[in-house]
Amino acid sequence: MPHVIVVDDDQEVLETLGRVLRHEHYDVTLLNSGLNLNQVLEERLPDLLILDIIMPEIDGITICRQLRSHPRYVALPILFLTAKGATEDIVNGLDAGADDYVVKSSELAELRARIAALLRRGSREKANNATLQVGDLRLDSFTYQVFIDDEPIQLTLTEHRLLRYMMEHPDQALSPAHLLQAVWEYPFNTGDPDLVRAHIRNLRAKIERSTDRRYIRTIHGVGYMIASE
Repeated sequence: MPHVIVVDDDQEVLETLGRVLRHEHYDVTLLNSGLNLNQVLEERLPDLLILDIIMPEIDGITICRQLRSHPRYVALPILFLTAKGATEDIVNGLDAGADDYVVKSSELAELRARIAALLRRGSREKANNATLQVGDLRLDSFTYQVFIDDEPIQLTLTEHRLLRYMMEHPDQALSPAHLLQAVWEYPFNTGDPDLVRAHIRNLRAKIERSTDRRYIRTIHGVGYMIASE
């Protein structure tokens, strides 16, 4: 039974999510503040963390950034569920390290589908410990690290999955729509291309920050590609 932690200061939202998730047969922990989240996480690492952004004491963006800075939580699936739905808000949430972002006005069916997809991806990633190499990029799916000249760079769950898919399809131009289906498992013609763009930007910031090499190429009018040479 997957364990899901939900953090939201709105008690009505917490109760609604609790009912929805328990109906899906998830083990649910509900918190109305992020202040004691670290203690709860130390006791038991969940399969998914759902965070609100606007909360007193400590906001969801800060919580997400703090967790992603800790090796224990780099592969923890994190989903923002918030009323902040502007493109800038979504990009900020993804830049903080979230794997996905759902606006509270969305239908419950969409939320359930996104949660189920994140849990499926997390389960498969845990079972995948293969090493993959393209050029001088070497990806270790056991540690979620990519190595460049033997220097390890830590990735999040979704960064790892996105990079792995692109490395499995070298020299192919992959559109955001294709990646939303293949990596995020969204149905055809759904999902926000900004989700892909934000994670591509984060990947580039990690693997290209200390080198002149450009591993991820933009194919204008199409999408992105990793070249084998």
